[in-house]
Amino acid sequence: MEQYVMRGRIPLNGEVEIGGAKNAALAILAAAIQASDSVIVENIPNVRDVNVLLEAIRGIGGIVDRIDPHTVRLNGSLITDYRVDYEYIKKIRASYYLLGALLGKYKQAEVALPGGCDIGSRPIDLHIKGFRALGAEVSIEHGLIKAKADRLIGTHIYLDKVSVGATINIMMAAVMAEGKTIIENAAKEPHVVDVANFLSSMGARIRGAGTDVIRIVGVENLHGSEYAVIPDQIEAGTFMFAAAATQGDVLVKNVIPKHLEATSAKLADIGCTVREYDDAVRVTMKGRMKRTQITTLPYPGFPTDMQPQMSVLLGMAEGTSTVTESIFENRFKYVDELTRMGANIKVESNIAVISGVECYTGAIVSAPDLRAGAALVIAGLAADGVTVVDDIHYIERGYEAFPQKLSALGAQIEKVSTEKELQKFRLKVS
Repeated sequence: MEQYVMRGRIPLNGEVEIGGAKNAALAILAAAIQASDSVIVENIPNVRDVNVLLEAIRGIGGIVDRIDPHTVRLNGSLITDYRVDYEYIKKIRASYYLLGALLGKYKQAEVALPGGCDIGSRPIDLHIKGFRALGAEVSIEHGLIKAKADRLIGTHIYLDKVSVGATINIMMAAVMAEGKTIIENAAKEPHVVDVANFLSSMGARIRGAGTDVIRIVGVENLHGSEYAVIPDQIEAGTFMFAAAATQGDVLVKNVIPKHLEATSAKLADIGCTVREYDDAVRVTMKGRMKRTQITTLPYPGFPTDMQPQMSVLLGMAEGTSTVTESIFENRFKYVDELTRMGANIKVESNIAVISGVECYTGAIVSAPDLRAGAALVIAGLAADGVTVVDDIHYIERGYEAFPQKLSALGAQIEKVSTEKELQKFRLKVS
C-alpha cells in the first residue's frame, strides 16, 4: 500500500508553482465535447480525477490526444455512445458534468451516479430540476441518471441552494438550448467563471458569470478553441497553510491573488505575513499563531475545501478557535486522525471547538478524503517526529506531485510502497 512518510518541524522555504485548477479542468474537459471541432485545453493538472474523466470521454468515442502531461486535444464530434458507465467514472464526483455536456449537444445522456470523497450529501436534485426546466425527461434507473429531450428550450431557473455543480451543468445544457435561459442564485466560484469563459471561447453567449444571475442565449453550434485553465486556488491555499504551519517563508507562484482573498485574510488573522504580487503570494510565519473563528461559505466566503487545512493550523494556535462547516456535514472525519497526533478538538454538530496545543506529534494516520488528506500531511510536516499517511489515493485525486513539490521547499517527505522503504526512511531521518 502506498503511503506518504515525513519528518516534521522543518520550515518550508522557497518557491512553488501552482498547477491548473482540478475543479475547473474537469468541467471544461466535459464541456469540450460539445464543440464540433477539436479543442485544445492547456494547464490541466495531471491528477487521477482528470485522467479518469479523459478515459471516460475516450470510452464513448471522443478523440483524446494527450499532447503533454498538462495539455490535451479533444474532439467530441464522433461521439455516438451517450452512455457513460465506465467502471472508474463512479469514483469521481465530476462525472455528472458529462450529463450537461451530452444533453446539451446530443439531447440525450446516461451517466453512472457519481462518487468522489465521502464528505457529505451532495444531491443532484438541483441538476435534475434544471434539466427538466429546459425540457428534458430525467430518471434514475439501475444506477444511471438518464436524461433525454426532443429539444431543449431556454427558461428561467431559480436554484433553491447555491450549487457549483448544478450551475455549471445547467449552463452547459443551456448554451445549446433554443432561446434564452436565466439561472438565478447561481454559484460565483472562480471555476464557474472559467467554464463560462471557456464556453464563450467556443461561441457560447453567456453573461453574468461570477454574479448570482447568469444569462445565456442558446446557439446551434460550438466551434473549436484553445484555452488555458485557471490556477488552482485550493492547491495554492494548501501550500500557503503548509508554509504557516511549519514557520516557513514560501512564495506561491502562478496564482490569481483575488481568488485567495478569504484564505489570505484568515492567515493574516492568525499572525502570518501575506504579501500579494501580480501572480504570486508570499506567506511568512514566525512565532505562535493566534486563535480565530472560521465559517465556510460559498465563494467569496471561506472555502469548505480549505477547512481541514485551516483546522490543522488552529490546532496549534494560542487559545480556543471555532470552525463552523456550513456546506458539508461529514467534513470533520479527519478529526479522529488529527487527535492521534495530539490535537484537542471537540465536534458538536457542524462546529469544531479547537483548543490549541504547542505541537503535534508524529503518528500513523489515514486520509479520509482529498482535502483532509492534504491537511494531515500539513500536520505531519509541523509535527515532532515521523508521520505516516495512509490512503493517499485520495490525495492524488487532486494534488499533482505533492511530495515532490514539498521536498523542493525543504520538507523531508517521501512516497513509499513497502515496509522496507518505510524503515529505510525512518533510518535516514533518525
